[in-house]
Amino acid sequence: MNKLTPVQQKFVLHWGEMGLRWGINRTVAQVHALLFLSPKPLNADDLTGLLGVARSNISFCLRELQRWGIVKVTHVMGDRRDHFECMKDVWEMFRLILNERKKREIDPTVQLLRECAADAEKGREEYARERLTEMRDFLEAMSGWYDQIDAMSTPTVVKFVKLGDKLRKILG
Repeated sequence: MNKLTPVQQKFVLHWGEMGLRWGINRTVAQVHALLFLSPKPLNADDLTGLLGVARSNISFCLRELQRWGIVKVTHVMGDRRDHFECMKDVWEMFRLILNERKKREIDPTVQLLRECAADAEKGREEYARERLTEMRDFLEAMSGWYDQIDAMSTPTVVKFVKLGDKLRKILG
């Protein structure tokens, strides 16, 4: 892969913009997009050339994507450099991303809400305690629901999601 096709370029640029909206570094998202579209593993030099960004930035992006568990190192016969490939199963990939976001964002927020609600109760801040408790209860309920979904196999989750409107009609 010497240069991006128009389709690849369009997707990589869009994925980078979406990454920003999701709170992810633009280049991290672009590296992810490029690896997702690549039929073969790419090395850091390939990524640097295709994206036109500094090698140090590519190294940072690759480490971050590996921490998320959606990119892994692989080796190519006859080449001593590390090559990288993205998880190809989008269902599994998004499950890993959701798990990581829950650990990084939701779990610490629930813990903070517990502490704040307890502090508000001690300080006799009734209105603040009620609001914080309501938020905590909501996030704990959603987190519990997510844990139940996460315990399902991927094929079961796919079936569950595809039920969509049928499930809504059953539940009213």
